Amino acid sequence: MKIGKFKIERDDLVYFPSDDTFLLAENLEIKEGESVLEIGTGSGLVSMYASLLTDDITATDINYNALELAEKNFKLNNISTIKLEFGDLFEPVKDKKFDVILFNTPYLPTDTDDIVNDDLNYAFDGGLDGRKVIDRFLNQVSNHLNDKGIVQIIQSSLSDNDKTLDLFDKNGFIAEIVKSERFFFEEIVLINAYKI
Repeated sequence: MKIGKFKIERDDLVYFPSDDTFLLAENLEIKEGESVLEIGTGSGLVSMYASLLTDDITATDINYNALELAEKNFKLNNISTIKLEFGDLFEPVKDKKFDVILFNTPYLPTDTDDIVNDDLNYAFDGGLDGRKVIDRFLNQVSNHLNDKGIVQIIQSSLSDNDKTLDLFDKNGFIAEIVKSERFFFEEIVLINAYKI
């Protein structure tokens, strides 16, 4: 299947690119030569878009199926510049810093009845308030971003956008919602946060 400029294979255990993916992929703020970290790469599509702008990209995922699929998709598109790492949030890159950090967060409020019993659950399960992963990410991201770096994340109005903006502010960022798309029960937003 072709999505934009890229050929993409799919796997039922990996999140398939959707509106939130494209909101991030089509609005990347990356300059040539900058180092990029994408957390939760899934199919690898966002990192592939990033590879059009720089060749220093690390993509991680906590879902091993996602890493295997991303690797297939990179090969399918003759992209060899993206490094893949397995692990949760910043674990795989704990001693590294980047100029740009990208994350399409698992933002859906998820009750125990909504949990899917396979690795696809990682892609959307935000815990009861949708913030289980977002808050952990926000509390660590500053340690992995170079000065004057940028964080670009996707989340939903269901997971309290104002709280995210407030936490960025408390952690020394200037953050704003730069793009949004409204759906019938939520608004998906792209937040850019600049490290002061």
